[in-house]
Amino acid sequence: MKTAALLSLCFLALSACGLPAAGAPSTPAVTISFDGAGKPGQLPITLEIVGLLTLLSLAPALVIMVTSFTRILIVLSFTRSALGTQQIPPNMVLVGLALFLTVFTMAPVWRAVDSEALQPYLKGAIAYNVAGERAVKPIRDFMLRQTEESELGLFVKLGKLPRPKTPDDIPTYAVVPAFMVGELKRAFTMGFMIFIPFVVIDMVVATTLMSMGMMMMPPVVISMPCKILLFVLVDGWELVTQSVVMSFR
Repeated sequence: MKTAALLSLCFLALSACGLPAAGAPSTPAVTISFDGAGKPGQLPITLEIVGLLTLLSLAPALVIMVTSFTRILIVLSFTRSALGTQQIPPNMVLVGLALFLTVFTMAPVWRAVDSEALQPYLKGAIAYNVAGERAVKPIRDFMLRQTEESELGLFVKLGKLPRPKTPDDIPTYAVVPAFMVGELKRAFTMGFMIFIPFVVIDMVVATTLMSMGMMMMPPVVISMPCKILLFVLVDGWELVTQSVVMSFR
């Protein structure tokens, strides 16, 4: 009886407030429309927040796919492997250094995106679709500068796309994988060049130990301190950083 009385009071309170009761039949309808949002400032703030959250969730993938991060991190990892220092520097240090070098090398591109797309959109001068097109253009230009024709031609062929007359005719979904393949190729090329002097040191140390009859001593015991000393004397990290940053110019 007490439960029935409480339910009756809840129904009366909801009715008095103009709200439908829980037991009353209702058919909610949700409608999302972009009609009339083609002008600046007409996109609902809710959709802007959803777009921002989507962009933030995709940020790690975008950093890897369309920036200089991949090449820089692979080159730094090759340097550590060539030194033979196992986990020194730690992965966190290499990723942090690669991230800040990425910010440094991509700063002109991001400034162009900010001045040509973001700021005009925030001021209401352009619509969201125009801002999106302007934001993509500097990033496309960066990727196209770092991508060779053979790499672009590969994905144009794989996608059975019409022969492009200008780089603007190549869709972005073909530019991104071509850029990534090119980044892997150039990163491995730079890693090979970094390995050469350290391999020479290993060979010299191994040959010297064998000539002295010290075949039971592992060559890495002598070669690793020599490689670290040589790397420090020639300012190795500075040279590697300079080389990988200048490779984007």
